[in-house]
Amino acid sequence: MNSTMERGAVRVSEAVSAALSAGRPVVALESTIFSRLGLPSPANSEAMRRCMAAIRKEGAEPAVTAILDGTARVGLEPGEEERILAGTRKVAERDVAVAVAQDLAVGVTTVSASVALAHAAGIEVFATGGIGGVHRGAEVTGDISADLDALANHPVITVCAGAKAFLDLARTLEYLETIGVPVLGWQHDWFPAFYVRSSGLPVPHRVDSAPVVADVLRSRMRERTGVLLTVPIPPADELDEAALSGALAAALAACEAEHITGAAVTPFVLARIEEQTAGASVPANLALAENNASVAAAVAAALCGAETPATQP
Repeated sequence: MNSTMERGAVRVSEAVSAALSAGRPVVALESTIFSRLGLPSPANSEAMRRCMAAIRKEGAEPAVTAILDGTARVGLEPGEEERILAGTRKVAERDVAVAVAQDLAVGVTTVSASVALAHAAGIEVFATGGIGGVHRGAEVTGDISADLDALANHPVITVCAGAKAFLDLARTLEYLETIGVPVLGWQHDWFPAFYVRSSGLPVPHRVDSAPVVADVLRSRMRERTGVLLTVPIPPADELDEAALSGALAAALAACEAEHITGAAVTPFVLARIEEQTAGASVPANLALAENNASVAAAVAAALCGAETPATQP
């Protein structure tokens, strides 16, 4: 794969291109979580460092997705990390073409854009914190994240800690069933709720090893459809469910009072939850993102036929 593709196409970094050419495992990463729109500084920088280190520890190559200087990028070159950390423009899948056409200097990618760019580069595994989903009140607003459509239309395994806790998780699971996306629980029987290990909703299918996850992707009935692998936050990093419930209610009330809608909801609510939990949500976010990256690397290794400690049950 050429790491210096023509402008307007996806450009793959030298390290990621070399890994793909050699048949080594690669894990795509979104860049929103590493920007000012994802986690406050310096936690965003720590998140990038920990996620990339977790992937490399399993023998895989991390591939951060972004828009830089009007080019869709998969993988960063040395020295480009700081541009991502300072990013303030979010780019979803629908926005990629506009960002390229308008020569956007820095665009940080959401789940939908990252999944699409991963697929375009030939990467089959993507790790993130939590996906978007069906928003509360969607029966009135129609607010359903483009993340779900991307999962249904790109053959990529998305590894996450469930959907953002402030979403309508039951309807999100229903929607994923409707669009035909297999939902798996990593060594767990319950759909995670981001900061807590269980939403109280059963996950459709439990899986206990990375090779099984890889086989699910290979055996899917629809060639274009991806797989959602949900990984609960490590037990030691889980937030208190009662305290989180109160913080979430306060954040959603503030969101409604200030008439926050659309793409602005996620950063607003996450910032309010951080405030309401006295900052406890940030270390939890770091822990789950790192854990997801590690599991994703094990799955990527399984797809390549490689063995790592994390591929075992």
